[in-house]
Amino acid sequence: MSFDAVIAPEETALSAASLPPSADALCGDDYGAGVAAPPPYTPDAETLLARRRPVWIFAYGSLMWHPGFAHDAAEPALLRGWHRSFCLYSRRYRGTPENPGLVLGLDRGGACRGRAFRVPGEALAEAFAHLWPREMSGGAYDFRPVTLCAEAGPVSAWAFTVRRDHLGYAGRLGIDETARLIRQGVGGRGRCSDYLANTVRHLECLGLRDGPLHRLEERVASCGA
Repeated sequence: MSFDAVIAPEETALSAASLPPSADALCGDDYGAGVAAPPPYTPDAETLLARRRPVWIFAYGSLMWHPGFAHDAAEPALLRGWHRSFCLYSRRYRGTPENPGLVLGLDRGGACRGRAFRVPGEALAEAFAHLWPREMSGGAYDFRPVTLCAEAGPVSAWAFTVRRDHLGYAGRLGIDETARLIRQGVGGRGRCSDYLANTVRHLECLGLRDGPLHRLEERVASCGA
């Protein structure tokens, strides 16, 4: 399977000029991040840390262009059975309790093209110290093992997937309702529509086109016309 048309090679670094000016605003946009203390490491995470062996982490959102942790390899990867979706209400960063916006989660069904980062064993403790507060503070995600499709074959990895039993889970919204929530959402980190546009531009910089997100961006723009 060739990923040449999906994502740019790791060696082609993104220059500052090629990224949206508000790139840093995407970091920490996850539901509840920075609001509550992260939960303790799960038994699986504790086992990985104790073994000190390389671990692959799958990234589908801002982790792709701003991982924030040391890694010795990064490859394009396809995850089947999960898809990138605006499925989490944002009542703080991209909305308010009265007028919530939406942020991305990795939800069940479909498939998702992203990046896989290999974290060497000696860097795991520092990587998890960064990832756990970033992804797990709001309680909206599970940390689970997944199997990725990469150029060299299947890769055993780990991903942060949305919890459908979480109060912030918005469910499978239609494109019109999703667009409405994105248009109305304005929170502490700015407009939800800017979050969508910045995400799409970053994916394009990585050579990755996400059809549903591009269509959603077009619908949001048309609603405001």
